[in-house]
Amino acid sequence: MSVAIARGVGLGLACGDDRWAIATPDPLPVLAELVAASAPRWVWWGDETTALVAQAQIPIDRCWDVRTVHRMLFGGSRAPLGEVWATLKGLRLDTLPRLGQLGLLDPPSDEGDRAEPTMPDGHLRPEWIDGGFGRTPDRLAAWAACALEAASLQDQLIDGRGDPARCRSTARSESAAELLCAEMSAAGLPVDERTAHGLIADAAGPRPESAEHDDRLRAARDEVVLARLEHRREVNLRNPGEVKAMLERQGFELPDTRAWRLEKLRHTEPLIDALLTWRKAERIATTYGYAWLDEHVREGRLRGSWSSTDGAAGRMTASAGLHNLPSVMRPIVTAEEGHLFVRADLGQIEPRVLAAVSGDRMLIEATRGDDLYLPIAQRLGVERSVAKLAVLGAMYGATTGESAGALAGLRKNYPVAMALLEQAAESGKRSEDVFTHGGRRVRMWASHKQDGNLDRAVAAAAARGRYARNAVIQGAAAEYFKVWAITVRRHSRALGAVVVLCLHDELLVHVPEARADEAAAMVTNAVVEAAHYWSPQADVRFVADTQVVKRWSDVA
Repeated sequence: MSVAIARGVGLGLACGDDRWAIATPDPLPVLAELVAASAPRWVWWGDETTALVAQAQIPIDRCWDVRTVHRMLFGGSRAPLGEVWATLKGLRLDTLPRLGQLGLLDPPSDEGDRAEPTMPDGHLRPEWIDGGFGRTPDRLAAWAACALEAASLQDQLIDGRGDPARCRSTARSESAAELLCAEMSAAGLPVDERTAHGLIADAAGPRPESAEHDDRLRAARDEVVLARLEHRREVNLRNPGEVKAMLERQGFELPDTRAWRLEKLRHTEPLIDALLTWRKAERIATTYGYAWLDEHVREGRLRGSWSSTDGAAGRMTASAGLHNLPSVMRPIVTAEEGHLFVRADLGQIEPRVLAAVSGDRMLIEATRGDDLYLPIAQRLGVERSVAKLAVLGAMYGATTGESAGALAGLRKNYPVAMALLEQAAESGKRSEDVFTHGGRRVRMWASHKQDGNLDRAVAAAAARGRYARNAVIQGAAAEYFKVWAITVRRHSRALGAVVVLCLHDELLVHVPEARADEAAAMVTNAVVEAAHYWSPQADVRFVADTQVVKRWSDVA
């Protein structure tokens, strides 16, 4: 059943060849009653409807988000409704109509024609896309019917994929994950503003009272580094070239000033220690400082927008620092009074996913332990650290360094898994799109116009190969993670808990203190349940480290 909603107007419904219009100034309670009375798979265009359902906290588990499914089927992060519809209907994208200023450039049409969402040439009317669908209840019903037709066309496309049942399952789980993202956007992440102010003040100083005061604070942060120079001179610490020259004058010949390289020298030179400390303080001052706090923290919640796909391999992403909050700032993420967090992190997820999607029996055998790198190391006759680097290198396309010698052993002992990675890499080198196990298209890019430089062409092809071999595994891991997340979301409702953060392979669930232990057990059990739904190999073991904490930084 498809639904379209407009506050102050009503809602439209469509099922099969039937459509209904319900006029009401407050349509969300009506939808909540319908959800409580029946459990169809709800279909909607996405974005506006997803946000309204999330804000109203309507407990829908089964849905089909047309925009989200389009991104899965065709790749990328863009899904304008006009393009989605035109693609499904086989219409030319270069004939897409545009909404002109004040409608002066719209194609001529009488009002009767405008009562339907499509134009004579088959394209969606731009004024409908721009919100005109919500002018009347009848328009809402027509818009819902249009979404239902789009979903049906997507379902037909899925029938042409290699494994339609699995691809269809992915479309459904991706849609539910997009709804979870809308719920996290609406709820926000609980934070302790007092702790946030204290951490910012420790790193960046007090809140600037003026632009001049801000300049003095900035100069004071710089002085901690510059005071350690043997021969004092002005250096712009925000310019990598000047920092590199500064270190050369101190006797350090370095190819660049990346943090990991400087960390190796941290304890040999006070200047480098001061520089690294300055960088952390500067990042907080400029990216996670008072302006960030004022813009994104309201009513004790860090608020940003979430998306179920990054447009590449399909990992969740978020704005407002929700996905890259530095570890020094994690103490601000604090459960509300009477609540705790259940934090769970999937262990060694990508190699376990590689075992599942490849069906390599020896690699599957290795997943049965808590640490799959140990049996791999024993089989290859190398240290665990070397085995880990070799497995990760195989997935990321690294062929040099300490683990290079172990790659031959991986090919010999785990030929099915290695062949899957090599096949993806070869497709990427040829600029051919690759597909995750769940059917998500991951777009490759073509080489730039040939300039006769063979070395450049070879390097570009190798880069695509590395990207492709990782994308098929990272994308499949993202699909499993989202199945786990929506499984946790569904079970959390009975405990009064909500998912508030999805970070790469990590979940954070906000739960009443009295139900924390139950929630922790539920989250752990959901790892197995999600594997049952998702994994193509029933005997691949997935694991998670689950803890109950008050602050995110309390994680051991």
